[in-house]
Amino acid sequence: MTLLTTVVGSYPMPEWLKLFPTRQSLIDAIMVVLKTQELAGIDVVTDGELARFDINHPETNGMIEYFVRRMSGIDHELTRTELEEYRRQQTTAYRLRPAGIVRGPVGEGALHLNEDFALVRRLTHKPVKFTVTSPFMLAQVLMDAYYHDRQQLTMAIAHVLANQVRGIHPDVVQIDEANVTGHPELADLASEAINFVLAAVPEGVEKGVHLCFGNYGGQRIQQGTWDRLVPFLNSLNCDHLVLEFARHGYDELHVVREIRPEIRLGIGVIDIKDNSVETPEEVARRIERVVEVVGEERLKYVHPDCGFWMLPRSVADRKMRNLVLGRDLFLGQYRGGSPSEPGVVSRS
Repeated sequence: MTLLTTVVGSYPMPEWLKLFPTRQSLIDAIMVVLKTQELAGIDVVTDGELARFDINHPETNGMIEYFVRRMSGIDHELTRTELEEYRRQQTTAYRLRPAGIVRGPVGEGALHLNEDFALVRRLTHKPVKFTVTSPFMLAQVLMDAYYHDRQQLTMAIAHVLANQVRGIHPDVVQIDEANVTGHPELADLASEAINFVLAAVPEGVEKGVHLCFGNYGGQRIQQGTWDRLVPFLNSLNCDHLVLEFARHGYDELHVVREIRPEIRLGIGVIDIKDNSVETPEEVARRIERVVEVVGEERLKYVHPDCGFWMLPRSVADRKMRNLVLGRDLFLGQYRGGSPSEPGVVSRS
């Protein structure tokens, strides 16, 4: 079997980049992140989302603010009464302030994802994944003083993101969604918006969707179960899913067998909310359990549950290395031989 390793997206922000946030420092930092993944043996790499980091919003590593602060029609100053109204909303109780307030038609503004991708593409020869926050998730953390309709707002954001991804040609485009996991009653709206963006991904680019239960400041936010999300997962027009399981636990793993067989699976085998580093043997055992439950033909990726930004760099680096070593150990045992050379994908 062929089993690829990847990361979900973010990497810990190097301290020197925080101190010297110049364009050249950013390029140097991205090169470090890419080389670190290459040395670990990761098959599909990311830029670490370093360009998105916002020191004023470290809880989400900029995966929200980076997008909405560049879009037009969204203001970031709220009145006292607007802020009080926001805090009465139960769906966003974990945030003290919204990411912004919509006061006009949402447009692309200064958002330029193609420029971001062009930078990382020229810095590595490895297959590259480019991540985009889900329009549904972005809409959920905004106040709406213009559309007064959650569906219209969500689809307006979806149109912006679709226009952006049309000009991007990485190996993988991944949509990140960490809100619908706790609100399956809104799954129809989430899937409509995500599918609209996925439809704009250029032909030949693999389409993935990452689902987790939140990682706000290193804490799980959404309370939910995978079984309630199966209809939503089956509605997605993607090539593969990237699912959180290491932290969530594998008791619900059987649920993913209900996902449409044409959708390949990525399963989390590294817990990013714990500084303890999994051994290669632990990783191999987790992969073995996944294969036993879902079958080797369904599993395409193993990866961390979510991004690494909340961890120390030394911990993130060791977790990536042991992810690859564990994958290789599993494949060596699975094929009845010795582990393959670290960093090399085994095939049979």
